[in-house]
Amino acid sequence: MTEIMRFREEVREWLQAACPVSMRAPMVDERDDVWGGRRGAFASPDQRVWLERMAERGWTAPTWPTQYGGGGLDAARAAVLEEELKRLGCRPALKSLGVWMLGPALLAFGSEEQKREHLPKMARGEIRWCQGYSEPGAGSDLANVQTRAVLDGDEYVVDGQKVWTSHAHVADWIFCLVRTDPSAKKHEGISFLLIDMTSSGVRVKPIKLISGASPFCETFFEGVRVPAKNLVGRPNGGWTVAKAVLEHERALISRMRDARASEDEPLGSMAARYVGREGSGIADPVLRDRIAQADIDALALKLTLRRSAESVEAGRGPGPETSTFKLCATELSKRRLEIAVAIKGFQALGWSGDGYAADEIATTRAWLRSRASSIEGGSSEIQLNIIAKRVLGLPD
Repeated sequence: MTEIMRFREEVREWLQAACPVSMRAPMVDERDDVWGGRRGAFASPDQRVWLERMAERGWTAPTWPTQYGGGGLDAARAAVLEEELKRLGCRPALKSLGVWMLGPALLAFGSEEQKREHLPKMARGEIRWCQGYSEPGAGSDLANVQTRAVLDGDEYVVDGQKVWTSHAHVADWIFCLVRTDPSAKKHEGISFLLIDMTSSGVRVKPIKLISGASPFCETFFEGVRVPAKNLVGRPNGGWTVAKAVLEHERALISRMRDARASEDEPLGSMAARYVGREGSGIADPVLRDRIAQADIDALALKLTLRRSAESVEAGRGPGPETSTFKLCATELSKRRLEIAVAIKGFQALGWSGDGYAADEIATTRAWLRSRASSIEGGSSEIQLNIIAKRVLGLPD
């Protein structure tokens, strides 16, 4: 028996014993998500148990070094762990922007002090992070950030505003792009700063979307004093760190949308319920063609994401091609919801109250929410520009 096979047996045995039965059931709604943090709450005792057991093994961040709270697994063993978690149907023990996005950047660019201070708390779910990138005048043109950070002794004084800050109202810390040199070129005067959300002068205002409740917020900084040691990388070198984070974010968005699509009712069975069958196929031939094309595209995306994951597992970090994943996942998600609305007809226009099933109301809200998908994480137009320049090498 090879070492990998022995490791697989050990993982399978441990998961069978350690993962509570309730944590193997399909997730129903957002209460099943565990984001951790000082203000986080567990919907059940089993959620806490599952997180604590996974964090103790370092398997909430399996490839991180053990000294930073990770599992110290190589790419092959991390892949085995992921496969066995899926095989048993285990829910994620922890969802974390810190683990998914900031952690890899700190491993690459952070000081030893920053790694030891922040990474273990991320892996244990003790601190919840949010992302301070977009501003009212710096969305697609992210390099136009105007939030200022002025060095005053051994502290930066931060003033400005961020917008679309997901979950800022429940986050403990924010990783933030700030302008530290207004006289430099746009990309060269930006720094990457870590800010405690409990600092004096930080104010958060939730934003409500047309789809109902929203995770988005406006975040205001008014004379916020931040220790200079919280600067990641070199002063005015934050754009390099920011790009690395964005590559992880876009890969993450693609994987999450692919995972959600896998959990949704297949469009074919939905159409059979609402539109009906004709022989062995869906009665409406045009709808049948739209569903078939969407399913083929979803399979192609899944296989592409798998190839990318294997590349990362082999030690090659995500690159600009993540813009392709994000663009395709976003547009496919929107298209699938358009088809779902076409299938359900007027029954997909429910908002609340009697006369509509829960899944029909969910379709309405998801369809409205999908409009934001082509903006968050970098608009689809920006992704096309990145693909043209950095993946295909086309001239400006």
